[in-house]
Amino acid sequence: MNYRSGKAEAEEVVAGIEANGGRAAAIPGDVSEYDQAVAMVEQTIEELGGLHILINNAGIAKDDLIYNMDPSEWLDVMRVNFGGVFNCTKAALDVFMSQREGAIVNISSVMGERGWTGEANYSASKGAVNAFTRCSAVEFARFGIRVNAVLPGFSPTEMVAPLLEKDGGKGISKQIPMKTFATVEEVAGAAVFLAGPDSSAMTGALVTVDGGVSAQVGIGKPL
Repeated sequence: MNYRSGKAEAEEVVAGIEANGGRAAAIPGDVSEYDQAVAMVEQTIEELGGLHILINNAGIAKDDLIYNMDPSEWLDVMRVNFGGVFNCTKAALDVFMSQREGAIVNISSVMGERGWTGEANYSASKGAVNAFTRCSAVEFARFGIRVNAVLPGFSPTEMVAPLLEKDGGKGISKQIPMKTFATVEEVAGAAVFLAGPDSSAMTGALVTVDGGVSAQVGIGKPL
């Protein structure tokens, strides 16, 4: 369980895993720095004895209109959201390639396939993750490494909270065909599936968990 600043939260997750009979470790590191990503992989192997699955889940948002966006806001989001995926993937490759086995799941977003006002940096970073998922899946297939991505829509996380606070999420939920937000457990379930043996024939897939948001054209009403 990697963390950059949330040590207490990471240790809470570790405690939960261990309470259910698993083994876990809280490992610090900034995924936007390649050297730290390498150190994270090395520490994981040292503490847990191996590495077989990588979930790239680090992400930040600094929303603003393009005209008002400071270049640092653009770069910060790209460095974490996409740079973290590249750094951690590359850091894990030696291990995965040598054992000819590995599953990588990138937590992306439907924003990487669509557009939204004020989300140019976030959408671009997730679009890069989606393209990287496809390319790395093709490159790594001969080594037995699978690479897939989960694309959540709107889920009640800290990052999405400001959007939901305006009207309790009603303005957004009415635009979702299923009229409800995907829970974090549902998003996690998709990641577990893609990391496990039941998806052994899947690589390069972008799996949406969005209540149908990305399946529609515009916002329409039935006749």
